[in-house]
Amino acid sequence: MTDTLSSTQARRIALAAQGFTRARPSAVTARHVHRVMDRLGVLQIDSVNVFARSHYLPLFSRLGAYEPALLDRVFLSRTTHYVEYLAHEATFIPVADWPLWRFRMDDFRRKWSDADSWMSTNARTVQWVQDELRARGPLRPADLRADVPRERGTWWDWDEVKLALEHLWRTGDVAVSGRKGFERTYALAEQVIPEGIRSRDIPRADAIRELTRRAARSSGVATQPDLADYYRIRDRAAVARSIADLVDAGELHPVQVRGWERGGRPLSAWRHHEAVLPRRVGAAAVLTPFDPVVWFRERALRVFDLDYRIEIYVPAEKRKYGYYSLPVLVGDRIAARVDLKADRATSTLQVQSAWWEPQARPGDADAIASELALAAAWQGLEHVSVSGWGDATTALHAALTAHATTSVQRHLHARETAP
Repeated sequence: MTDTLSSTQARRIALAAQGFTRARPSAVTARHVHRVMDRLGVLQIDSVNVFARSHYLPLFSRLGAYEPALLDRVFLSRTTHYVEYLAHEATFIPVADWPLWRFRMDDFRRKWSDADSWMSTNARTVQWVQDELRARGPLRPADLRADVPRERGTWWDWDEVKLALEHLWRTGDVAVSGRKGFERTYALAEQVIPEGIRSRDIPRADAIRELTRRAARSSGVATQPDLADYYRIRDRAAVARSIADLVDAGELHPVQVRGWERGGRPLSAWRHHEAVLPRRVGAAAVLTPFDPVVWFRERALRVFDLDYRIEIYVPAEKRKYGYYSLPVLVGDRIAARVDLKADRATSTLQVQSAWWEPQARPGDADAIASELALAAAWQGLEHVSVSGWGDATTALHAALTAHATTSVQRHLHARETAP
């Protein structure tokens, strides 16, 4: 029997699966970070740092203000439980999951096994990089740059050495052992991944089934393309077989969601057996473009009516919403998008543009203003400014002004009543 859900119910299930029904802790610890990662499965990494780098935002969205150095300690220390791999794009994953990605590593290896492939035609470079890592341990690309050997009187092409590291990372021969600033440090996989983990053999079908199971748990309710995209699994037939196996095992249940259609026909969807339907979602959160809630644009449009595009590569004069606009969640809706910039020189969070989404409701400006004030404080900024670009700017400016006044009054009251 196929159950039927409303679009609102599906949104709430999806947000609950992503951890947005949990109360934010008063003090964020490593335990909270691990709990979020258990829900997400992966944390996508991105270098753009206009407001905050993308991988810092999902924790803020779910946990509230936390010390960014906590993320660095949890994910980048030599004793971390996490490592980087292409589990969506470049992401942090649990070290214990390394064997789950052997099938992807093997796919890269087969793809580059031809005699005319880059790996084959640059075999000497690849071997030299591996020998250096074996002899010297973890190295930044810059550490290798100074020691690149001469060939016929000239330096090897530095791009070839850097490409060798990236290719070896994709095949699993090399792992990222940490970062200094934002620069990766590379090492042989055996220098990073414990032997007991590296030696585990997970057949391709079993790995894809497990990843499909995890994608379903993290999504709550999803279509087959949703489940395939979560970990960027291109083998549609393998995902379809995994879904069938999980249905037979009672872990997935077929559902129909009203409004989830294509060509006038309902889309097949499945609900994870642990998924809960909350009566309400009380969250307010600024989301990164690479948050699992919105990273698959087809799902974002279907679930949240969010027609989303990042405009980094759009010429400034042609941008509609701004350079790096961020969706804003209010309750179970994407209510707005804001283009944020941290101006460190003036200690100001600049709202460079703000736009309402179709799901917006009266009163959303207050919740968004409160979240923007929190975002500024999280980044150590003292002020929030709002430009005039966008149909939500007037309401946000008024709400932020009222929020600031209330905060001042609260502070004055605290001083007056202090013993």
